Amino acid sequence: QVQLVESGGGLVQAGGSLRLSCADSGRFFSINVMGWYRQAPGNQRELVASITRGGSTNYGDSVKGRFTISRDNAKNTVFLQMNSLKPEDTAVYYCSSSGPMGVYWGQGTQVTVSS
Repeated sequence: QVQLVESGGGLVQAGGSLRLSCADSGRFFSINVMGWYRQAPGNQRELVASITRGGSTNYGDSVKGRFTISRDNAKNTVFLQMNSLKPEDTAVYYCSSSGPMGVYWGQGTQVTVSS
């Protein structure tokens, strides 16, 4: 059973920074594609960033240049560094893990950016 636990969300002013973390209890973290998605009220869930086991990254257009995804395979943890935050970044952020055992999601962490 894979369990993803996110942390690091909160309230921040526009222009500020937050760092999200996601700890993966599964056995296949090092080979899984890890991702961060977000969902704002009334909107569909959208990709924020993803990272392969080799470190290749992909970002949603709205966060390019501001957010950075990284992973620590030794600690089974993926991070999302969010800089220059904007009110439109306000959403629930979800961690995902995709691999041989399927796709798993964390419970989500709220990020609120005030103007």
